[in-house]
Amino acid sequence: MAERDNVRPKERPRDARGTFARLLRYAAQQRGILLLVLALCLLSNVLALFGPSLAGKAINEAAAGRGKVNFGKVTLYAEQMLFCYVFSSMLTVAISVVMMNIGRRIARRMRADVFEKLMKLPVRYFDRNQAGDIISRVSYDIDVISTSFSTDLTQIMTSSVTIIGSFAMMLIICPPLVIITVVTIPAALLYTRFMGHKTRPLYAARSRNYGRMNGFVEEMYSGQKTIQAYAYEDAVCREFDGINKDAAGSFCNAEYWGMSTGPSVGFINNLGLSLICMAGSLFYLNGIVTLGQISSFILYSRKFSGPINEIANIINEIYSALAAAERVFRMLDEEEEPADAEGAETLGAETAPTGRGTAAGGAADAGVSAGRHGVQGRVELRNVFFGYDPGRIILHDVSLAAEPGRMVAIVGPTGAGKTTIINLLMRFYDVTDGGIYVDGREIRTLTRRSLRRAYAMVLQDSWMFNGTIYDNIAYGRENATREEVVKAAEAAHIHSFIMRLPDGYDTMIGEDGGNISKGQKQMLTIARAFLYEAGMLIFDEATSNVDTATEQSIQKAMRGLMAGKTCFVIAHRLSTIRNADLILVVNGGDIVEQGTHESLMAAKGFYYNMYMSQFE
Repeated sequence: MAERDNVRPKERPRDARGTFARLLRYAAQQRGILLLVLALCLLSNVLALFGPSLAGKAINEAAAGRGKVNFGKVTLYAEQMLFCYVFSSMLTVAISVVMMNIGRRIARRMRADVFEKLMKLPVRYFDRNQAGDIISRVSYDIDVISTSFSTDLTQIMTSSVTIIGSFAMMLIICPPLVIITVVTIPAALLYTRFMGHKTRPLYAARSRNYGRMNGFVEEMYSGQKTIQAYAYEDAVCREFDGINKDAAGSFCNAEYWGMSTGPSVGFINNLGLSLICMAGSLFYLNGIVTLGQISSFILYSRKFSGPINEIANIINEIYSALAAAERVFRMLDEEEEPADAEGAETLGAETAPTGRGTAAGGAADAGVSAGRHGVQGRVELRNVFFGYDPGRIILHDVSLAAEPGRMVAIVGPTGAGKTTIINLLMRFYDVTDGGIYVDGREIRTLTRRSLRRAYAMVLQDSWMFNGTIYDNIAYGRENATREEVVKAAEAAHIHSFIMRLPDGYDTMIGEDGGNISKGQKQMLTIARAFLYEAGMLIFDEATSNVDTATEQSIQKAMRGLMAGKTCFVIAHRLSTIRNADLILVVNGGDIVEQGTHESLMAAKGFYYNMYMSQFE
């Protein structure tokens, strides 16, 4: 598992401006509401900016001396201040509520885009990326972005208006004092810029380590039984401690430097305030400004420096959001499965209704036979070469011909290339050289959708979703009737088991079928494939999790249900494919033998040795 760390790319924000521009495009979808928020921000801050001016006037009235104070004016100024601040606060609350809704909408839109992108990515992306890291981008990273939109964007708009308004009012009150204020601004801005460059990679590292931790937890959760079976709990805990330490360390490191920015900028601003008080005292003693003006100026300087301090605090949160957004956009920028060739033809008639999706890229109407779909099922591989990496070819000059309605078994040792052939038949990957033909047409000239709809697949790793047994069998055929589902279950020899459950076909099964056995899950996926009834079938160790008696019953049922369909069967238990019309023996990426069981046994070659070894 430690090797995983060596292959993970070092993630850093590469284009903060470009990422921010893309985020703004999401925000632009809510531009009408954002314009309303901007107007409310202006009104709220203008009202708040009247406060210091009214306070200065009230102080000037109070400083007139005993017997000269106009308490009516002082009261009026105080009432006006109260109105301005209360109404400004109410507008601020309204702005926060609206921005929270905007953040939620943006997060929903981004998650929809990411999920749609995931449906378009090729199989190799999921082969090379951890599920936990993908989930982290969809959940944690988008949550960070949403929070930033909800709070940080509001703060920036509010602070910008406050800074501009306060600076204008200070210029009106006493321009000489503004010079002192301006002296401290470059120091605060330069320090904030310096800290921004320092914290950006720290927040990227935090997101990366959280994705790594999520990926590890997801792996360990799915393999919990294996961990306990091998008494490996202590070793897993030690490895998690290391990963958790890295995640906690990156979090603390990012937060430490991020949170130190605000207090440091606050110190610079307070230093400026001290200079203002000293200079203001001298100006007052020389009659340049009144006591009320000094009070107003100090209040405006606090309003001026306060937002700078707040921006310094949230700028690091913005960098965190940018680092998260870059991870999300990196996924959105991944190369999608190549588009179909120009003028690509449709294999058969696409008459099947679409359901929740299919493992093989689509669903075919179970009530329509392969012939009526227009798929005869003749499959040929002609001089096929292939490597997952261009420089490492693992299939060498593979050729085979599967006649319509025939059962072709592919056998060989682990890593020989059996599953790779299936991946090529389905166009999960394209051949490096050579060609694959279905009914005489090269599959790269066909649409992927129609090609994959021509196959039904039952894999060794059976997949169930959280729902009823009926829903799981009818997956891909949302209009399947109860009778059709029952018939498919009976053919897969799972009907009697289902009827013994409390709610029969309406029984809920947990995520990935956690509350039923692996053999029962496998039989349910076989029933799903029977109902699917495409023109061609692929079974990758489909009976590996059932007992011998059940396996023999399923094999007998499969022979009847596969009549008229081309079938590819990958099997390690060679006794299950004795009746195959053609057996291909694959070793080291080459087809070393082919023929029927009887002819291969008579040849006493590689297949003969494999077969006999299973009985010795």
